[in-house]
Amino acid sequence: MPPSDDPAGSHVPSRSTPPERAPLTVDDVRRALLGADGLVTELRVVEETGSTNEDVRAAAVAGAPEGTVVVAEHQTAGRGRLDRRWVAPPRSGLTFSLLLRPTTVPARRWPWLPLLAGRAVVDGLTATTGLTVRLKWPNDVLVDERKLGGILVERVETPTGPAAVVGIGLNVTMTADELPTARAATGTETALMPTSLLLAGARTTDRASLLAVLLRALEARYQAWRAVGGDPDAGPGGGLRADYRAVCATLGRDVRVQLAPDQWISGRARDVDADGRLVVRTSAGDRALGAGDVTHLR
Repeated sequence: MPPSDDPAGSHVPSRSTPPERAPLTVDDVRRALLGADGLVTELRVVEETGSTNEDVRAAAVAGAPEGTVVVAEHQTAGRGRLDRRWVAPPRSGLTFSLLLRPTTVPARRWPWLPLLAGRAVVDGLTATTGLTVRLKWPNDVLVDERKLGGILVERVETPTGPAAVVGIGLNVTMTADELPTARAATGTETALMPTSLLLAGARTTDRASLLAVLLRALEARYQAWRAVGGDPDAGPGGGLRADYRAVCATLGRDVRVQLAPDQWISGRARDVDADGRLVVRTSAGDRALGAGDVTHLR
């Protein structure tokens, strides 16, 4: 899809005037969960923080239980893969982190957590927004080949054993003028233009409802994954790997993958293997990549 003068498409309510953005409260989220908050043990909404992932990491080290959730109205030092920074206007997004302690799952299966989280986000958003949501490996959230949000999962060592912090950030009511500029593309690369739920025409932009739905989806995927010991090929319908493949927009595409600041490979994305790695067919043969920044090529 070539860039246009209107990067948000045809659902632009306003290019410059943001909608009214109501504050999010713990009570709002609890009401939206309607008692179905089995995974959520502690829930905190903060007006501003540097990073919800860092907040939950500190809580984990201090002994916080699995299911601790921190939500930020404004995150000032959010980051993604390759330490990219992401800042959005207050209350324009949904930014939260969740603490998991999957101690019964072998460590070799933990690399599936980012993909599990991405698949759960697709589950939740598909059910509530009316949008077709896909993933760019490993877990950029896409709508119409535009970036709606991202996920960062980090392992943390705590006095009671290793834990995982799952951080999720979604653009909810950002207007076209508030979105960051897409990184430049070459003649063969597809610039990943940003979008928001508002601009994409979602059925709802109510953040309390969205958070509740996403937490339920995360719980369902997480409990199913734990029940099979993290085996990505076990469970109904072929398991997590089959479910992830079904929504991965990267598979079957020509891609360029940045492995380090000065290291790239190009090829055709063929599969996601049993370890969650992206299998790319290059001129030198297949490469299984556990990390990297993927660009879809035209």
